[in-house]
Formats: sequence, structure tokens, C-alpha cells
Amino acid sequence: MAMEEQLRELAARREKALAMGSPRRLREFRDAGVLNVRQRISYLFDAGSFTEQGLLALPAREEDHDRAPGDGSVDGTGTINGRLAVVNAADFTSMGASSAEIAGLKMVHSRQTAIENGLPLIMLCECSGGRIPDIMGAAGIHKTGEYFDLSHDRQIPRAAAVLGQSYGGGTWRAATSDFVVMRKGAVMAVSSANVTSVAISEDPDPEDLGGWRMQTGVTGQVDLAVDSDEAALDAIKSFLSYLPSHSGEVPPELEPAADAAQDQDALLSVVPESRSKVYDMRDVVRVIVDRDSYFPIKDRFARNISTGLARLNGRSVGVIAPNPKFKGGALDADACDKAISFIALCDSFNVPLITLADTPGFLVGVAGEKLRLPGKIMNYTQALQMATVPKLSVIVRKSYGQAHLNMGAGVCDHMAAWVSADISFMDPNAAINVVYRVREEDEPERYRELMAKVMQDSSGYDLAACYRAQTVLDPRETRDWLARMLEVHRRRPTGGIGKHRLATWPTTF
Repeated sequence: MAMEEQLRELAARREKALAMGSPRRLREFRDAGVLNVRQRISYLFDAGSFTEQGLLALPAREEDHDRAPGDGSVDGTGTINGRLAVVNAADFTSMGASSAEIAGLKMVHSRQTAIENGLPLIMLCECSGGRIPDIMGAAGIHKTGEYFDLSHDRQIPRAAAVLGQSYGGGTWRAATSDFVVMRKGAVMAVSSANVTSVAISEDPDPEDLGGWRMQTGVTGQVDLAVDSDEAALDAIKSFLSYLPSHSGEVPPELEPAADAAQDQDALLSVVPESRSKVYDMRDVVRVIVDRDSYFPIKDRFARNISTGLARLNGRSVGVIAPNPKFKGGALDADACDKAISFIALCDSFNVPLITLADTPGFLVGVAGEKLRLPGKIMNYTQALQMATVPKLSVIVRKSYGQAHLNMGAGVCDHMAAWVSADISFMDPNAAINVVYRVREEDEPERYRELMAKVMQDSSGYDLAACYRAQTVLDPRETRDWLARMLEVHRRRPTGGIGKHRLATWPTTF
């Protein structure tokens, strides 16, 4: 075959692959206002930076060659704001991006490319499930293990977007990622209703099975839900901007804007003086960190504790803070799981941790015990102890009991207390009831006397006096104190690289 003819054949094969799969599916995407896989990749990466691998791959079964260009996935590398990243993106127009051999090999190769070169891995997930008949039978299902390695030891950041129906393989990709964003209307579940209706005689609504409300608010397996593909891709870009490209380097530093530091006087009005009044701790966080830099993680899940990435003078930090607006800031089993997964993320990618404490303790009782709360509390404590990134703790208001320890007591590098701090074994109201069996409505005068007694030695000054806290702060000094302490701890001989003792902690809980 002459070179000219060979080049024509190459062009024709490329054109066919770039056209993707089913024209009907492409029309459905367009009519629904949803991006197709190549439009997603174009939006994700800097213009002209994407280099594809596996464009001319085809399904293992010859009879499917015309139905699934690329075997239902688009893989390659490109830059996001100038930083290289690897993508594995499902093409639902090609046999529903069903899990199959060649697509699996492409995914594994993308993962290896990312790990070996220290690049973030982005997975754009849709999947109709396993491809039948490819994986039916003993050999079919067994062979999937050869090309379905999804293990994740946090050498590189992994971010996933669930952008449509995602069952089986698409869900596994998301569930083993460090960050998951979901477009509202998409579904993430082990199997579709078509399977559950036969297997267990259950035919749920897809939204109930694995919609965004379920996965962000009930399970916590999805970190963020958004309204469009573009918003999902923007969220991935934002998430990755706080992290290094791999665990062997520190996060990128940005030049802070001239107005990054907000008016710290706002802190005096955000937090009520009365311990019994609620407020939104996220408002405190947003005042302390650089303006508009707070990026919440799992904000709809376990809302009694807030976790999120942010910047302080342009440097990435992770913030953990009980939120009195929900359950009074009392912590439970879900809150423990949420905190642990966030600690593992920050410790694996060299992001310093800041805890802001205002919590009456843990929600005890039968419900908590059924959810294995004691073990989860200890896991939380263990994760915080094992983390080797700089850890700074600020006691804003209440810090009682075991929850005081889970907020960094004894394991943080520096601790500060606001002038409003109140630290003790338990809430003084509970202490009076336990020790004296006195109720305020029955004996108000004695109750006040006992309250004064049990609240002795519980101020921030008392913690500073025994040097368990290094300082007591005017709330308006918090941002500056945190920035100064982070400057101290970034001088460590390791160059800011931690020991990554939590790198293999499970990505799900």
C-alpha cells in the first residue's frame, strides 16, 4: 500500500473514532444540554494541550468494532492551568461505556502513566455496567481482575466526576477517588434497577438508588453536587489547585490578592458570647482564610462538622471544625468518618491541618453505639495522631471531653485558645446533673453556685497556665497567629513532605 493511501486510511480511522459511537446517544446528550465526552475533555484541559492515547483501540469482540470506537473510553494527557494531568473518560455513546477488556486496559495504563510520572488522575465516569456477554462465564469474570486494578495508595491525587448513569466500573472509579463531584441527575450505584429488580425483587427510582441527594447527604460518597457538566469540571480544577501533582512535593503556592485578608473584626460578631447560641462555623472559617478560597468537602454530609480546603496567605491548608449550627456541633459516627477521610487526604498530600474547636462532645446513646461510635472515635484519634503534616488547633468556644482530644489536644504542634474558650470534661450543665442531681428550675440559686464551681479552671487562661495551650488569642489575631505558625513549621528539614502514614487508609468508610 502506497504511503498516500496509508495516510488516507489513518485519517479515516481517526475521523471515525473522533465521531464517537451512537448518533442517537449524541443527539440525546445535545438535547439534554449535556456535554459529550470530547466536549468535556476540551473544557477540562487548556486549549490545544490534550494528547490522546488509545484513539484507535477497538473492542475485544470483532462484531463490536463499529459500535464502540476506543472501546468506550477516551484517555490521554493535557494541562490544567499549565499543570499536567491524566484523564480516563467514559464515552457513553459507545455501548454505554460498559466495562470491557480493552477499555479496562486503557484505564490501567492511564493510571500507571499518572503514578509513574507523578501526575493527577481525573476520571469522568459513566457506565452502564459490565459488558455482556464479554464478562459472562468463569473466564470472563475472572479475566476482569487482570485489567481492573483500582487500588489507590495516594501517591497522586485522584478526582472523579459522575456525569450520567454510572454502575459497576464507573462507580468503582469514583469510590476509590480522593474527590468526587456529581452532576445532579446522574446516578452512582453498584447496579442499575434492571439488575436489582431481578436479583432482589427491588425496583427503586434511580434517584433513590444513587442520586445526588443520597450520595452527598446520606452516604457521603460524593463530595459535591452541581448543576452542569461544566460546573463539575470546574470543581475538579479547583480541587486540584489546592494539591500537589504527587505526594513527593508540596502544594503550589499562589500570590495572595491584595484584599485576601478580610476584616477580622467580623469574628467578634459571628460567634455569639452565649455558649448556648448557635452560629455557622463556616462563617468563621471564611473570615480567617484568604477571601473566596474556602472549598468545602462533603458539605451536605455530617453537617455537624465542616471540612474543607482553603488558602492562608496563598498557601494550602485543610480546616476541620465542628459546626454548632447542626446538632449543636456535637459529633457522631458520620462526623468521625468525614474527619478521618479528610485527615488522610491532607496528610497524604502535604497539606497542613487546622482545627477550630467548638463542640460539646460526642452524641452518646443507643443510636451511636449501634453505629460503632467508640471504634470510630478511636479511629479519628488515631488518624490525627498518625498525621505528620503540621497541625494547629484553635479553641473557639466549647471543647469538652473526648472531643477535645479529637480536636488536637496533645497531638497538635501548637494550640491556641480564644478568650471565649471553655475547656472541661463535659458540659457544666451535664456535670451538675450527674454529680449533684440539681435542676435549675427547681433550685435556681444553688444551681448558679454549682455552675460557678464546676466552671472553675476551665478557661483558656487555665490551659495556657499549664502550657497545654501556647497562647490565648483575641479572635482577631487568629489569622495572623496561624500564618506565623505555619511559617515556622514549613521550615522542617523534610521540606514540607510528610511521612504519609495514612496513604493507604481506605478511600471510603
